[in-house]
Amino acid sequence: KSIRYARFPAQGRPLKGTVVILAGRNECIEKYFETVRDLSRRGLGVAMLDWRGQGGSDRLIRDPARGYVDSFDQYVVDLEQFFEEVVLPDCRGPYYMLAHSTGALIALLSAPRLFNRVRRMVLIAPLLELVGQPVSTPTLRKLSALAYSLGLGSLYVSGGPRPAGGHPFAGNKLTTDLGRYTRNTTLYNKAPHLAMGGPTVAWIHAACVAGDTVQDPDFTARIHIPTLLVAAGGDEVVSTRAIEEYARNLRSGSVVTIDGAQHEILQEADVYREQFWAAFDAFIPGEAQEY
Repeated sequence: KSIRYARFPAQGRPLKGTVVILAGRNECIEKYFETVRDLSRRGLGVAMLDWRGQGGSDRLIRDPARGYVDSFDQYVVDLEQFFEEVVLPDCRGPYYMLAHSTGALIALLSAPRLFNRVRRMVLIAPLLELVGQPVSTPTLRKLSALAYSLGLGSLYVSGGPRPAGGHPFAGNKLTTDLGRYTRNTTLYNKAPHLAMGGPTVAWIHAACVAGDTVQDPDFTARIHIPTLLVAAGGDEVVSTRAIEEYARNLRSGSVVTIDGAQHEILQEADVYREQFWAAFDAFIPGEAQEY
């Protein structure tokens, strides 16, 4: 599969290294241009990829609108290859990770393998447990596993195809900022090939398996990269409680909860984004090391 990626140089000085951005489900490189500028001003370059099955990377099933993957391990392999072929040879170290939601779950899955490469991770609203579903996450895993085993992996679980013109701002669970929401909707309206519809049975099953994996105490004990988890106090997509509990069990982890923010903190109103960047700046680059 062809994986689309981009590199952005730092504009600020002194140069502090490179941040690898890991996007969430149904996100693409273009959605993070504002974040790239924020990092660039801080002297941080950026490397980013579109996950297989979304954005400008190759889709995995016939209908490109359906969010599909068989296993999150495929994302982990793509991330490792991205480090080997792009980040390490072409980007200035040291290396940091900034990941959102699905990307944050992938970062956790990858952490034991990336210990000698990534200096620190900032994980925003990691997908550990879904909220607002008609059934609990354990039940959702069982039901999706059954449907997947019956060959129904490509069926939508929720959401369906993206409506023409996108979803209205009213009632959205992602951000309180109308301007940024409109900007992102316009992006996908003008470049619909970058967008997706809802997740499929296969994707939900893979996400549930990955969530269980990273929350296993034996796996958590293998995560040694200093990690800051940032939770959204008003999150209606993933469980803030689960994130806060996970941080307490993470040997090198800490957590900041931004009260009132919705799920996509980087796409939120300035009052929430400023709190995020204050936490980010206090954590990265961290203590000086020799490289």
